[in-house]
Amino acid sequence: MSFNPLSTARLPARRALVLALTGSVLLAGVAIAADAPTAAGTAHPEQWPQRRSPIAPDPKLEKRIDALMAKMRVEEKVGQVVQGDIASITPDDLKTYRLGSILAGGSSDPGGQYNAPGKAWLQLADDFYAASMETSGGKYNAIPVIFGVDAVHGHNNVVGATLFPHNIGLGATHDPALMGEIAAATAAEMRATGIDWTFAPTLAVPQDDRWGRTYEGYSENPAVVRSYAGPLIQGLQGKPGSKDFLKGAHVVATAKHFLADGGTHEGRDQGDAQIDEATLRDVHGAGYPPALKAGVQAVMVSFSSWNGVKMSGNASLLDAVLKKRMGFDGFVVSDWNGHASVPGGSRENCVPSFVAGVDMIMAPDTWKGCYEHILAAENSHTLPAGRLDEAVRRILRVKFRAGMFEAGKPSTRGVAGQFELLGSPEHRAIARRAVRESLVLLKNDRNVLPLDPRKTLLIAGDGADDMMMQSGGWTLSWQGTGLTPEDFPGAQTIGAALREQVGKAGGKAELSADGKYTAKPDAAVVVFGETPYAEFQGDLKVLAYRPGDDRDLKLLKKLKAEGIPVVAVFLSGRPLWMNREINASDAFVAAWLPGSEGGGVADVLLRDATGKVQHDFRGTLSYSWPRTVVQSPLNVGQPGYDPQFAYGYGVSYAKPAKVGALSEDAGMDLASLGSETFFSRGTPATGWTVRVQSKVGKPRSLSQASGQKDAPDVAIAPIDYKAQEDSWRIEWKQDGELAFIAPRPLDLVRETNGNVMLLITMRVDVPPKQKGAELFMECGPGCSATLPIDASMASAPSDAWGKVGIPLKCFASRNGQMGNVSAPLGWRMPAGTVLSVHEVGFGTEAQHVLDCQAK
Repeated sequence: MSFNPLSTARLPARRALVLALTGSVLLAGVAIAADAPTAAGTAHPEQWPQRRSPIAPDPKLEKRIDALMAKMRVEEKVGQVVQGDIASITPDDLKTYRLGSILAGGSSDPGGQYNAPGKAWLQLADDFYAASMETSGGKYNAIPVIFGVDAVHGHNNVVGATLFPHNIGLGATHDPALMGEIAAATAAEMRATGIDWTFAPTLAVPQDDRWGRTYEGYSENPAVVRSYAGPLIQGLQGKPGSKDFLKGAHVVATAKHFLADGGTHEGRDQGDAQIDEATLRDVHGAGYPPALKAGVQAVMVSFSSWNGVKMSGNASLLDAVLKKRMGFDGFVVSDWNGHASVPGGSRENCVPSFVAGVDMIMAPDTWKGCYEHILAAENSHTLPAGRLDEAVRRILRVKFRAGMFEAGKPSTRGVAGQFELLGSPEHRAIARRAVRESLVLLKNDRNVLPLDPRKTLLIAGDGADDMMMQSGGWTLSWQGTGLTPEDFPGAQTIGAALREQVGKAGGKAELSADGKYTAKPDAAVVVFGETPYAEFQGDLKVLAYRPGDDRDLKLLKKLKAEGIPVVAVFLSGRPLWMNREINASDAFVAAWLPGSEGGGVADVLLRDATGKVQHDFRGTLSYSWPRTVVQSPLNVGQPGYDPQFAYGYGVSYAKPAKVGALSEDAGMDLASLGSETFFSRGTPATGWTVRVQSKVGKPRSLSQASGQKDAPDVAIAPIDYKAQEDSWRIEWKQDGELAFIAPRPLDLVRETNGNVMLLITMRVDVPPKQKGAELFMECGPGCSATLPIDASMASAPSDAWGKVGIPLKCFASRNGQMGNVSAPLGWRMPAGTVLSVHEVGFGTEAQHVLDCQAK
């Protein structure tokens, strides 16, 4: 079978080389994937590449480790292999438990402030370092703590840092050298704030774009990931053997997530990769040999499984393959409480993962229990002989290599305290170039692009002036939501960048999210796309864009019907079925998640003030674009490969191509995608919002828990139930209400005539202390149905999760107009009530069914 995704004649040499490799690499992968899976999920080390560490053995360093370990108490050794999150551990705790590492998770910040400045990060790093070096009383040795964060598209935890495009956009550049520049800039900004370790880069090879982490992968093609891994690692860490390796403006890097996080069945986050060992090695393991060759010092284990065996418990891969066969001599770290899913383990018991080969257990909020379990196992001699010493040696080896024992406190190391590095002009210039190179032009049939900035331009769409949409998840918070424009100093939205360049060229630009204008424009740029998400909260069932919500399509059609040339700029973390929107546009640009430098988009869309092209499109697809919503998985080289736009596709000003009218057959009835579940995984479904209102306050609308934990009326904080931040804890500080608002009125007449219920997976933390608790449903202006639930709340088991069902007939019997439901569920609660909610939707089975007649 032959494959030629597109002619490489017009492509730069670097890109042509990658595309030339595509056919053989992925066709081999597909042929292998057709074989029967390995039943037991057990690797055969002899089938994996045999390598040695690129860092020559250092007898002097090993003797230093020997000497230190000889003085360490068993409690100190156990502390080194446990990592806690700053939201649940303090410097004072570290003086007692001597953990080897701390992290700041996606929503953990100094003082609990999501917008804490760089100075606060540096001070926190100093405080933890000082605690780790405390030796008063002679009980413990001074062993510096290592501080890790998810700096995955720049130093994205810190206000003012440069936000580079997410990896899916960087994959479209096909530029390994650029990856090295981005990595080096990120490392320098991290070091300025005292952070010495990043949980990056992600070396996933996503094979099903329904996966919520697709944007964290550079490409579906392992050849791209393989070509990027080395430059990324060396950009972050420096070159092994050099004087500034892991020092100065460099940090410790992490290759993640080992292994096949992007290969799970149906793209389910933390799911099971049902593939054979050769596919595991050749496709999903493609980035690891070059990462190891570049000297990566940490490898993070995936949450996911391989043929039913959790990676965090797979000794055949962690120990026999990675450490022994492939010669990895750094340390293996687990993902957020990943040990809890391993058979025999729990949130508190991390021993099975540790025995399997995880050297450092990431136990963000369970670190104390993890510490105690490993300590007990070591003291009772139930740990394998030498296992604890091996893990401690690996961790200390990295700390010695990084010069942490000599470097002093974080504020005295390298570029620490040079906060001018955060968002520096030099780093922003790199990011802006990355944005320009990442843009993929899918359609420009009428040559509307590039636009003349000397004319009148309308800038529309809800993404035109929204830095959260532009930056996506992992931006100042885990989900990248709950932020304000003030949280992005120095950044520029796409709309602002277009207005700036048009204004300088003498033209006129009007920014109007809803597309209304005062004077008819010569052209319109409509910026729209996915709202931010991270990890499992972004998982999809099909590749549909906002099913049931056609507001963006209607805006495109409206402008085009008015005779205005329309340029669509689509912000997304993956390819989605967009044929209707592409048909309704004269030009369509896949802009991915470009980050802080919206000017890079304007540079390519607009001519200069003299009418010349500033920059041509250079990006080409590193993911195949679907023809229908059900076309997944979809990867170049697979049998029957028939995408709408193939891997490597991308037109340009220099090489135009006609697209024509695309089929608008989605492959299924989109109306059938109406949400059965409208709140899950810690977030409302697409298009749904939550309205909060106290008796005396004004209503406010929100879509995420971020930033709501200190609200004075109804406070909302994300909590863990089955997964990280997959639920809300709702505290009524005042008498008030909380309601789930549908994106459009729901017709529930059919469901009501049956036995359908509202299903709420919830827990009563603090029951109402006063009467007045109610459930309610809204059905348009002046229409509602209310159910008193004082008795039900009083009898509910406290502090126990359960699935509660409320028959829709309960609301219908109280004059609810079930054909026009605008808010299917709301609570009115007295002050002091606290509920935790995991999932809300429609269904027929519940553990507890509300009695409609109860008072």
